[in-house]
Amino acid sequence: MKVLIMTPIYPIPDRPANGTFVRTQVESLRQAGVEVEVFHLSGPFRKWNYPKAVLQLRRCLRNNSIDLIHAHISFAGMVARTQGKVPVVVTFHGSDLLGLINARGKKGWLSPLVVGAGRMLARHVDASIVQNGKMAALLDNQPNVFIISCEVDLKTFQPTERSQARAALGLDQDKKYLLFAANPQIAVKQFPLAQAVAHELKRRDAATELLVVYQEPQDRLALYMSACDALVFTSYQEGSPNIIKQAMACNLPIVSTDVGDVREVIAHTKGCYVCDADVESLLRRLESILVARERTDGRAKVQHLTGPLVARNLIRVYQQVLEKRACPIKGPSQHRVLIPGERTR
Repeated sequence: MKVLIMTPIYPIPDRPANGTFVRTQVESLRQAGVEVEVFHLSGPFRKWNYPKAVLQLRRCLRNNSIDLIHAHISFAGMVARTQGKVPVVVTFHGSDLLGLINARGKKGWLSPLVVGAGRMLARHVDASIVQNGKMAALLDNQPNVFIISCEVDLKTFQPTERSQARAALGLDQDKKYLLFAANPQIAVKQFPLAQAVAHELKRRDAATELLVVYQEPQDRLALYMSACDALVFTSYQEGSPNIIKQAMACNLPIVSTDVGDVREVIAHTKGCYVCDADVESLLRRLESILVARERTDGRAKVQHLTGPLVARNLIRVYQQVLEKRACPIKGPSQHRVLIPGERTR
């Protein structure tokens, strides 16, 4: 089986953290025996980039024998769907199906168009992959929709002794560090809320400091997760945030707003909390973590998200799509991929 992965998010030298979960997925598929080509749709989505991408795809398909296209993000899916010969699977990651959030935490005029385009795309591809049940529900319970979260690289994201990690990063051994692991300029991440919480904590305890870390190589991000006392996650909305699963793999305590599948991922993990999106709620949980200064047992809770297991589920989807193309079945297929640790819908 030869699969073309189309994605606008992929690590490049000046943006090493961009789409690392796609690269990890590519590596896992290759290790599982799938032949994979990567088509990186570089540059921002602009109307003049669309025809260019379509032409590049046609050239790619002429020069390669591709069995299936797996597109990440709806823009890549739209490009992939301009041809009908090769079956298309699309992974929706969040805002491409949930809508766009502005700096006020609201969905602007463009958001319904994005959601509508995503839903229409899902009706015209062979299969859709989403990150959580809410996203699946937005696709009207179509039988070719599968919930498959991105994997966690457990080799990179593993616990390191706190003092050792701090020494490697040049951090103070006596401070209490809060980690905000996202670009503060991205409105949906709601950085001002994290900043307000950290400011109040620092007012109460001068040893507290907020570290803003993004666009770091994955091995350094893992060190920060071992060095810090807690992850502060304040997003307005998410699909299945990888940073939460990576923090779990490093046994880092987490305080998060109730977005995406975070509640399910951290369920019953001591030292990990889902809170209302207000300063007081986040503050209360973070204070308890900073007093205890204990690690969690989160790593044990994300073992079902290893590369081989996620790759196996993806391959099942690919096989179902290819079989259906080869032998069309009258009426909708009721086959589902069962994800370890997830409830069936």
